Amino acid sequence: MYAVLNSGGKQYKVQQGEVLRVEKISGDVGSPVTFDRVLMFADGDNVSIGQPVLDGISVEGHIVEQGKAKKIIVFKYKRRKRFRRKNGHRQEFTAVQIDSIKAKGSTAEKAAEPESDAKVEAKQPEAKVEAKQPDAKVEAKQPEAKVEAKQPEAKKSAPKKETAKKSDAEKAAGPKEDAE
Repeated sequence: MYAVLNSGGKQYKVQQGEVLRVEKISGDVGSPVTFDRVLMFADGDNVSIGQPVLDGISVEGHIVEQGKAKKIIVFKYKRRKRFRRKNGHRQEFTAVQIDSIKAKGSTAEKAAEPESDAKVEAKQPEAKVEAKQPDAKVEAKQPEAKVEAKQPEAKKSAPKKETAKKSDAEKAAGPKEDAE
């Protein structure tokens, strides 16, 4: 037999006899604790799921320890700005020994199950509704692309003049005269 309970914004699966570490709960060591926000309860064959919580089911236990968890380092850093902040944090917790999972009314569990079956059957026809296809609408709304695209005309550049390297002997001889 197990139950899923909600405590401190978190969900825990608990069984009878185990020790559970939850967010800090006020109380001394040895004082009794009752968790009323039970989200799910299973006792072998039957499973009850709350929407969001189950009425008539509670988890009872007693506080075993009040303490602080291991230290974590919170380091903030911004590069190239000379900004660094280093902080430590120790989260407080309460260790609770689970004594029992009590169902206040066993008839409430059995009555809840047929209702859940009826809800499942009622939801099935809703699942058959076809979803609209937004893709077809999106394609119809898009403007058509222009067929003719203007291409910039290539500029005609003058042919490059070929410059021949003159050897040292040609430079010393001077300019060549054309033989006509």
